[in-house]
Amino acid sequence: MKSSLVILALAAVVGAAFLAASRPSTAPASSAAAPTRPPNVFFGHIKSMRPVGSRFEIRFDPAWFLTGHAAEQAAFEDTGSRDVPNDSYVVEEGHRLLSFFVLANARVAVLTGVTRPTRISSAELNQLVNGKNPHHRRGLQPADGYWLRIGDKYPNPAVTIYQQYHP
Repeated sequence: MKSSLVILALAAVVGAAFLAASRPSTAPASSAAAPTRPPNVFFGHIKSMRPVGSRFEIRFDPAWFLTGHAAEQAAFEDTGSRDVPNDSYVVEEGHRLLSFFVLANARVAVLTGVTRPTRISSAELNQLVNGKNPHHRRGLQPADGYWLRIGDKYPNPAVTIYQQYHP
């Protein structure tokens, strides 16, 4: 179980670093500047993806990826037990699909092993979501959850997509 915790922690750190590296700096020019709004980041499952012009459209089923006390309490309310393996618990509140555009040059990473993120293109993600594996990548679990960071400018496309390891 300890090795699973280490793997989950490593995957979370790599995911956070990936999202942070892809985010432009929003540091205020001075300490008196108004705070910026937080980035739009969602966790969930990609249910479908298709090309639309020069970009892609995904249908995304959002979920809550919880850790710590929130995970324990949600697990208790769902199962009657506070046992949360690997200190993470995913809550699927509903299955309403949201639509997001994905830029052709979005930063995308999938897990080709438990702790190994691999950068791929949006076009390759589209093929993976649609059941193809053009580069014969091993260890892929396309049904796992993904983190999406949505851009600030209309039409607010996904600018980063990172697959989350979840045992």
